[in-house]
Amino acid sequence: MDEKTWVFHLGPVVFDGTILLMCLLTVIIVFGLVFWASRGLKLKPKGKQNVLEWVIDFVSNIVKDNLSPKELPVFQLFMFTVFSFLTVSNNLGLVTKVVVGGEVSLWKSPTADAVVALTLSLIIALFCNYMGVKRFGFKGYLVNSFLRPVPFIAPMKIIEEFTNLLTLGLRLYGNIFAGEVLLGFICKFGTSHGPFLVPFGIFLEMLWTGFSIFISCIQAYIFIILTNSYLSHKILVEH
Repeated sequence: MDEKTWVFHLGPVVFDGTILLMCLLTVIIVFGLVFWASRGLKLKPKGKQNVLEWVIDFVSNIVKDNLSPKELPVFQLFMFTVFSFLTVSNNLGLVTKVVVGGEVSLWKSPTADAVVALTLSLIIALFCNYMGVKRFGFKGYLVNSFLRPVPFIAPMKIIEEFTNLLTLGLRLYGNIFAGEVLLGFICKFGTSHGPFLVPFGIFLEMLWTGFSIFISCIQAYIFIILTNSYLSHKILVEH
């Protein structure tokens, strides 16, 4: 994608206005969908309530499989929030494209930005380590996270913390960014080689959009799986 994003300054600090707007829009969409789907709940769910309960059950099963059923009340809401945010934000850039002045993009997936993806990864890393300290105390956290099963693997455990942080964020960023780049190339291909290729370009764009939606949802799922896996290493006793 060759378009620039809208940036603005507050004193010496530079902000990416496009990313801020897209993150805010993602939060509004997630809140709005959950609020709408949770109105008028019934004992026999159907329609929108069925969809909401399916997503909650889906995330709950991930928590139970990677942690334990007794941890579900503690982490269910957090994991549901992260999964919902990622599912919406990963697909936001596939909905439309808004470009001002031919080069400034006002619409893209927030997770197609490396800073956003790595920031989400950093939040997960801090959260997992914080829960480890809260569960075992600082000394117990150090022993459980870095000195088990044998103390001499502590350097490798420390390196693993940084590699987990980078891979979690870069995997998400790479997949979402690549999907939007290729979608832009397909769009240009269909419109820059004469009217005869327009139908073919539209077909390719629809095909790639469907595939990108699938990949975006898979990336949200993988992110949650890995988050629960990292969390399990911090709050469960290493053997």
